[in-house]
Amino acid sequence: MPIEKDVLTTGEVAKICNVAPRTVSKWFDSGQLKGYRIPGSKDRRIPMTNLVNFMKDHGIPLDGVMSGNTRVLVVDDETEITDALKRLLTEQAGYEVHTANTGFEAGIECERFKPHVMLLDIHLAEGDARELAALIRSNDDLAMTRIIAMSGKLTDGQSSQLRNQHFDGFLKKPFQVRQVVEAIERAASPVS
Repeated sequence: MPIEKDVLTTGEVAKICNVAPRTVSKWFDSGQLKGYRIPGSKDRRIPMTNLVNFMKDHGIPLDGVMSGNTRVLVVDDETEITDALKRLLTEQAGYEVHTANTGFEAGIECERFKPHVMLLDIHLAEGDARELAALIRSNDDLAMTRIIAMSGKLTDGQSSQLRNQHFDGFLKKPFQVRQVVEAIERAASPVS
């Protein structure tokens, strides 16, 4: 079940968490899982961000949330790179791929597309890629987005420091499609 919705029913949450719907109702009624009731009804609704936070807090694997086609956002100011990666990742890996050429475009695409993984060139001509990564990290709606830095200019020491700067991985340019797919799969794999 691909999760594209912002708000889920208790039945949908139960499928994602691999529990009975009654268990989700108990979580909700006890206040552990935040959500709301539909006015004039006993039906409960749980916002996706509340569910993700609850799953992280309780060590529930996030693989149910990450099902469906992996959504990848490629951000690079070199159009040849974004076009090539979009074509190759769509054709060879079956990912749903969007592209952006500036940090501003990337911010808009993140809000609209809600990518599972963002491939981000850290040497964007317009905007600061590290600042963009920090903004994404601070947005609860993008809590599931993993950010992989791309660069051909960093030393090994500099690239290893990226983990402390809001990045989940690193790709050194030039790279092979196989390396990109492996990096995406590692980043998109559920965190337990």
